[in-house]
Amino acid sequence: MTDVTRTTSEEVGKDTVRRKLCITGKVQGVWFRDSARQEAERLGGVTGWIKNDPDGSVVAEVQGPADKVERFVQWCHKGPDAARVDKVETTTKPVEGDESRFQVTR
Repeated sequence: MTDVTRTTSEEVGKDTVRRKLCITGKVQGVWFRDSARQEAERLGGVTGWIKNDPDGSVVAEVQGPADKVERFVQWCHKGPDAARVDKVETTTKPVEGDESRFQVTR
């Protein structure tokens, strides 16, 4: 069983950040989303979601301590071995509470 830590708005620290990522290139059909979920779990303390976009890109929102979010963003510049990442666009978003994990959505 996976140990789940719920983040509430009261627990979000001042170093917590949220970023929206748009990742383009050969990023669909190469296990990008599940590999990103595994990377978020490996880093620990990172929540959010990731999904395929109809235009062929992958879109994600990631939240957590600034250093871990930055490491996740850097991982997205490479992705899994089968991926070819051309570009990662990053936008700052407002921090959200009540997320318990990083998940793949549809």
